[in-house]
Amino acid sequence: GIAQLFFGPLVDHFGRRRVLLWALGGYIVGSALSIVASSFTLLLAARAFQGVTTAATRVASIALVRDQCSGRRMAEVMSLAITIFMAAPILAPSFGQLLLIAAPWRGIFVALLLYGMVLAIWAYWRAPETLPPSARTPFNLHQVFASYKEFATTRISIGYTLSSALVFGALFGYISASEQIFIETFDLGPYFPMAFAAVAISLAGASMTNARLVGRFGMRRLAHTALLSFVIINIVHLAIVSIAGDSLVLFILFTGLSFFCLGLIGANMSSLALQPMGHIAGSAAAANGFAGTTVAGFLGGLIGRFYDGTTTPIVMGFACLGMCAFAIVLWTEKGRLFHSSEADAAAYAAGERE
Repeated sequence: GIAQLFFGPLVDHFGRRRVLLWALGGYIVGSALSIVASSFTLLLAARAFQGVTTAATRVASIALVRDQCSGRRMAEVMSLAITIFMAAPILAPSFGQLLLIAAPWRGIFVALLLYGMVLAIWAYWRAPETLPPSARTPFNLHQVFASYKEFATTRISIGYTLSSALVFGALFGYISASEQIFIETFDLGPYFPMAFAAVAISLAGASMTNARLVGRFGMRRLAHTALLSFVIINIVHLAIVSIAGDSLVLFILFTGLSFFCLGLIGANMSSLALQPMGHIAGSAAAANGFAGTTVAGFLGGLIGRFYDGTTTPIVMGFACLGMCAFAIVLWTEKGRLFHSSEADAAAYAAGERE
């Protein structure tokens, strides 16, 4: 998360394509070093290097998308990108477990190496440079601070970034506590990955739904409706848990509905946050990603620590974070919700691609 703040200004200075290719090359090197690591310390160092390069790929790819489109069209494209970012930490443990069944632990890094090579080849041939030299910013401390200050003082950017970070905290809280809930609370044992995946499927459904609806209804209407639904769903779930206790079916149902809302919230709020930041898209993507990983990671870990053998802490965490996020959106929009930008709607209808 922190590394993104370094790469944001680099992406605005050197361009999207160059930093993306550098980062993918570094990811391949990190994977190779992980394969040949002769000690746990070297393995940790290689993995840390991989994490740093991954931060650069996220910033560069989001900035590249922002260069080519904005508004509702950007939300359509971001539906896929943000869903992948959210689904990766959910599905990765299951894929890793399957790889460990078929191969020794080094096989995981062989798979990552091959994955990185495929991405690098694709990016080399298909990823364009979308930032012209005339639009590039200097790489110095003054410009770095100016870019991040502009992001932090732009109401819509910081507001939607913080709001999405809070609801992503619920996602991280689920990830940190899900194994205990499914195995200890509901006694699923070896069936835990199946229940885990059942909840994650709703993210894919949200991605397809958002791509179909955002052009018609707009980012704000979908994001606000999804966030309000997220709050209501979890308040109802908390009431049921408090009165009658929880069950496996209810937990999967309500958590799946919550994740569907998260899928709609993520793409639209990220697009709204980056909308006014086209001239510093790299730094804006870095700030948005930093908040979405560090703040959400901290809150998710906090929720996980309160696990007490029941689902109450995580459901309460979902409800509280949702209400806080909704309050921030109210502040961001000055109390006016569910409205749509007429200019953006007209641009989308005309097929403009900024």
